[in-house]
Amino acid sequence: MSALDHSILDKETDAPLSAESKKLQKKLRRQVSQAIHDFNMIEEGDVIMVCVSGGKDSYTLLDMLLKLQRAAPIHFDVVAVNLDQKQPGYPEEILPNYLNEQGIAHYILEKDTYSIVKSVVPEGKTYCSACSRLRRGSLYGFAKQIGATKIALGHHRDDMLATFFLNLFHGGALKSMPPKLLSDDKQNILIRPLAYVEEKDIIEYAHLKQFPIIPCNLCGSQTNLQRAIINDMLREWDDAHPQRLASIFKAMQNVAPSQLADRELFDFETLSLQRDESERSFEGENIQVGQQHSLDDMGLPIQPKTQTFAPKTDHNSAQPHKIPTINPVL
Repeated sequence: MSALDHSILDKETDAPLSAESKKLQKKLRRQVSQAIHDFNMIEEGDVIMVCVSGGKDSYTLLDMLLKLQRAAPIHFDVVAVNLDQKQPGYPEEILPNYLNEQGIAHYILEKDTYSIVKSVVPEGKTYCSACSRLRRGSLYGFAKQIGATKIALGHHRDDMLATFFLNLFHGGALKSMPPKLLSDDKQNILIRPLAYVEEKDIIEYAHLKQFPIIPCNLCGSQTNLQRAIINDMLREWDDAHPQRLASIFKAMQNVAPSQLADRELFDFETLSLQRDESERSFEGENIQVGQQHSLDDMGLPIQPKTQTFAPKTDHNSAQPHKIPTINPVL
């Protein structure tokens, strides 16, 4: 069964919005619905656990899923879950107040992972990796505990691109965040409905909706994070070449294993010729032949045939067609 039918895109279930807000909201709903449809992220009867951190991305994800839920031709439930990691100064009342005001079913999990991260990460090192592992372990286990069938994460297109380049530059691997993933222990399915959404649109939408953003004080202030450097690079590219990021993301969906070098992904060892009996002589004026005796010893022709070079031309143009370059390296 198709996850979400495109007919829901034009149904308006919200209170009146400004023309600017309505246009952006419709764009985001279309992109989220398309991602859900393309990867069959949501099915009849699903219980979607939305991981809400208090940041712009997770607020936008939750907002979009609730809007789609109201208009979807299938039934699925949405529950918000936040992990309060007990960071000093964390405004713990903001998120539950917002969720209660919006009438959104939710859980707030309290666990002091902050102290653990601070104790295990050496001074000067970034906290993101350790913090993320601890957070994932808690949330994944809770999803199984409450019977959630999918875990929705707020990663967007630019997060996926940044992860791709982090792995390319520092991890020696061509990989990123997939829109849909079965966890390593096979216990949870993760979905990223914002996979087609650009970060700049999320920033604008969060501003228009006035979400109560909670900054991350644990690692948000750390300098020289590799991901931050990559994000700056992507923003510079987007400003200078507006279609570049879209092209890179399209490339991530259009992989040609035979044109890379992964021996596990493509069988290079057993490649063999599949020539037919037809013969095509070289198109040109002449072939110079040297060391004829050596060629003759190898059984190669010492007088290869040639044929007239007659490139096809457009009858309406005096210029010949350009010969396509299949592989510039060759």
